[in-house]
Amino acid sequence: MRFTKRGHACVRLEKDGRTLVIDPGGFSEQDAAVGADAVLVTHEHPDHFDEERLRAGLGANPAAELWAPRSVTDEIAAAFPGRVHTVGHGDTFTAAGFDVEVHGELHAVIHPDIPRIANSGYLVDGSVFHPGDALTVPERPVDTLMLPVMAPWNKIAEIVDYLREVKPRRAYDVHDALLSEVARPMYDHMLGGLSGAEHGRLAPGASVEL
Repeated sequence: MRFTKRGHACVRLEKDGRTLVIDPGGFSEQDAAVGADAVLVTHEHPDHFDEERLRAGLGANPAAELWAPRSVTDEIAAAFPGRVHTVGHGDTFTAAGFDVEVHGELHAVIHPDIPRIANSGYLVDGSVFHPGDALTVPERPVDTLMLPVMAPWNKIAEIVDYLREVKPRRAYDVHDALLSEVARPMYDHMLGGLSGAEHGRLAPGASVEL
């Protein structure tokens, strides 16, 4: 499987000539969903779900399909009948040849005064986990974790503890558009040194084989 980092929380996974895109949001490239055979969206926040980017991807490929929580699918299902699927915790499905499990139900707490929304984390091919905006621990081992390193709802101590709990073999940063270049070396040092997991960071557009 080939993993390509895109802007912020968006990633592309490629296998056997097919492409799965997760979270092509407003902080990602304009063409983040273009070329996808399937798209997964974790939740409705605009840095993860951008309707313009999603329409561009689904419009470019008439066979492409979308899986997401109801708050997202309700916004776009009418435009792409039969191609939009609502999912929640415990669901399993196949998207563009990738086996996907849904883990988690709610977005992390931003502030007690802000209502929590649905958030679906996706475990792909029993190996790669993208939690969206939550520190969900899947009920099975994870080889590669997409790690949300900087958000209004987290701090680095929580991210280190999350890595220790999930125990992936390796972790790659996502949800990083808010992290300044000045802070990145400090985060790299702490996440790599305290977590016990192999920690990596890719620039948008860079790829690795998983």
